[in-house]
Amino acid sequence: MPKKDNNLKQAGQYDKIIRENLEITLPVIIRDVLGLDIAESEELPDDIQHTKERKPDSLKRVTDAQGKTYILHVKFQVKDEIEMVYRMAEYSIMLMRKYKLPVKQYLIFLKDIKPAMPVMIDTDNHKYSFSLIRIADANYRLFMKADNPEVKMLAILANFGKEENYAAVKSIVDGIKVFTKSDFAESRYFKQLRIFTQLRKNLEQELEKAMITVSEFFKKENDFLYKRGEANGLEKGIEKGVEKGEEKKSHAVVENLLSELGLSDEQAARIAEVSVEYVAKIRASLKKK
Repeated sequence: MPKKDNNLKQAGQYDKIIRENLEITLPVIIRDVLGLDIAESEELPDDIQHTKERKPDSLKRVTDAQGKTYILHVKFQVKDEIEMVYRMAEYSIMLMRKYKLPVKQYLIFLKDIKPAMPVMIDTDNHKYSFSLIRIADANYRLFMKADNPEVKMLAILANFGKEENYAAVKSIVDGIKVFTKSDFAESRYFKQLRIFTQLRKNLEQELEKAMITVSEFFKKENDFLYKRGEANGLEKGIEKGVEKGEEKKSHAVVENLLSELGLSDEQAARIAEVSVEYVAKIRASLKKK
């Protein structure tokens, strides 16, 4: 049961990020990933559901460059669900019934695996299919050319091609930082990036290394963590650490690795060069605040 609850929590995190950034990321996905040339688009209410299933992620009435009008339904998915084909078929029928227009459906699969879910129903009396697109098959540079951190973040889920993993991850982190205007926004984007990285195999260590190079955690003149430590009367300990590495053991640094970036105890311990037990005690003290 705890494992199931954890999986549900993770799925909720991915859904939250997708929905928060959808307005900015969807046009890029439609154009560069789905390859659709949309001339006009109108948002539609996603209240067509007559079942307990979750609502679709994006629902639009669109007209393409050839003048064809149809309903575009785009859904983002992490879990490989065998029953998905029936859910998508239900959506399709309800959409056609309500809007009396053709329906095009795309499921964008975010995880770095090849899903086994069927995409077709083929019986004597019923034929149906939807398009399944793996974001891991898209070139990560499609997302990197955007000016929006929300779009650049999707690059972590895409195909690095011949690019070495660390180099690709570093360029993603650098790109997000360059196009972020405030420390608050930067913290938000990097938290989201860290969550997305969990969908890829063996990239968390590369992300940690890249984050250290840009975060300026240990640079006194620009470090918001340093400033917070100073406000709490920890200036002396932080300052020494900034110059000599000893600061990585400071309470303020570890606290902010946990609260600002959402690192696990193990990740924070590796970066701060302290024991996991030390980090666990700080996490416990944060929960009491």
